[in-house]
Amino acid sequence: MRAVFVFILLWITRLISRTVYRHRLEWICEHDADWHRGVRVLAVLNHTSLYEPLLVGFASTPLLWDLASHGVLPIAEKTMKRPIGRFFAHLVRHVVVITRQRDHTWDQVLNHVDQRALVIILPEGRMMRRNGLDALGRPMTVRGGIYDILETLGQGRLLIVYSGGLHHIQAPGERLPRLLRTIHGKMELLEIDEYLAGLRESAGDSSLKAAVISDLQRRRDLHCPPRRLDPEPPGPGSDATADGRRPEK
Repeated sequence: MRAVFVFILLWITRLISRTVYRHRLEWICEHDADWHRGVRVLAVLNHTSLYEPLLVGFASTPLLWDLASHGVLPIAEKTMKRPIGRFFAHLVRHVVVITRQRDHTWDQVLNHVDQRALVIILPEGRMMRRNGLDALGRPMTVRGGIYDILETLGQGRLLIVYSGGLHHIQAPGERLPRLLRTIHGKMELLEIDEYLAGLRESAGDSSLKAAVISDLQRRRDLHCPPRRLDPEPPGPGSDATADGRRPEK
């Protein structure tokens, strides 16, 4: 029953996102109509706003059902205490509140990671402010939690969503979102076992976790669309098709 409720909520969120905003999606790998099959980790790079559920506008309907049925979402305790936390609590099948420390809360996340799980993670672990840094003035870096998840799974697909950022829609500290803007993103699919094997070979004697962190930061800096800070001209609707692909021009 919860899966049905979560699916309806995700479907409505996607409908709102595609109705109120335009979506510009670019794939940076080969993919087919069934690209959602086998996705076990969905990683969003370039975390800029609590309104990132709007990125669901890029999602296919089967992916929404997978999230509703087997989704696992670690959410910071601080975020869940905000009013929007009530929405995040129903965004996937399993929402796990974490403290951002290596404690029992992270163990609870890993306990939900099985071969049917679809884990959503924001690897940087905190939001970028308008100055390009986190709330404490530190550069945005990838944390090691995503390595724990990839290592636990061992196989399946990693879907990386390279966000263009949502500061032009809602930045940290702002109360209401701006409407009729364009959401930019790129997506890439990787096979987890091949990805880890390749990094293990190139890392040599170095830590595989460090290699994963370094590689994801490199990919983020290379592929994320430029941040947009100023309001854009109105542009309702969506260029994303039902399966998440851009139509042919």
